Amino acid sequence: MHESGILAIWLTRELEKRGLPIICIDARLAHKALSGRINKSDPGDAEGLAHLARTGWFTQVHIRSEASERVRVLIGTRERLIRMRKDLEGHVRGILKTFGVCMGSVHRTKLRQGFRDQLASAAETDPAISVMTEMFNPTHKALCAATEAMDDELKAIARESDLARRLMTVPGVGPVVALSFIETLDDAQRFKRSRNVGAFLGLTPRRHQSGDMDWSGRISKCGDRDLRRLLYSAATTLITQVRKPSPLLAWAKRLQDRKGFKKAAVAASRKRAVILHCIWRDGTVFEANMEAKT
Repeated sequence: MHESGILAIWLTRELEKRGLPIICIDARLAHKALSGRINKSDPGDAEGLAHLARTGWFTQVHIRSEASERVRVLIGTRERLIRMRKDLEGHVRGILKTFGVCMGSVHRTKLRQGFRDQLASAAETDPAISVMTEMFNPTHKALCAATEAMDDELKAIARESDLARRLMTVPGVGPVVALSFIETLDDAQRFKRSRNVGAFLGLTPRRHQSGDMDWSGRISKCGDRDLRRLLYSAATTLITQVRKPSPLLAWAKRLQDRKGFKKAAVAASRKRAVILHCIWRDGTVFEANMEAKT
């Protein structure tokens, strides 16, 4: 175990013995503060952490509930299954190109049966491909079936949650995005203002100010990477696939014309996160004029 982990366990036990409250401190901030000491020792680190907690110069860490962690496990399992399926399909496509076989597009119907059919057809051209087909086709089918079952499980959980159903009224937001947003934030009261959610998820620009220099860079990419990716995918769906007119869609289209697709998708992701938090906090559903308030 890393020495910081041993120190954390030791400090926790000492606080429990003395009946003091246990405060979670951001490890990055603690490391920067403690690295300024000339001599490093476990008692000195414990004293430094105690000073951080006493003065309030720390970033408090929110511990998610067990219910949120359970949903997080299911979403992570689904993501891993999809990655395994993509890796297998990419591996097969790369090998078949060596033999002059280019596989076409694959539809999601029938557990992506089109991929296995194309691979079976290619197996007739070479004995090595035939052996690979016998090994990979059952595996690919099992991965697709497991992914489909996980999707059904997440949809059932979303249907039983009133909050998830309200979040899914936002254009482009499905069960996975809604549940991921709920389990990542865990408590809407953590944020005094909805606009703070964008910064929490790393969707706001970095800023550097010193003297006469003041510039804004790319987004900070702090917070949960998976939720940020899902929000970006939802924004992409909004811009490219949603056909129902709305002020939110019109705003994203105008921003795309001025700044380009990627910047518009990132900005739409941030606005989407703010709208989702407003719905969660106020107990409402999505309204077409809601984005004007964010």
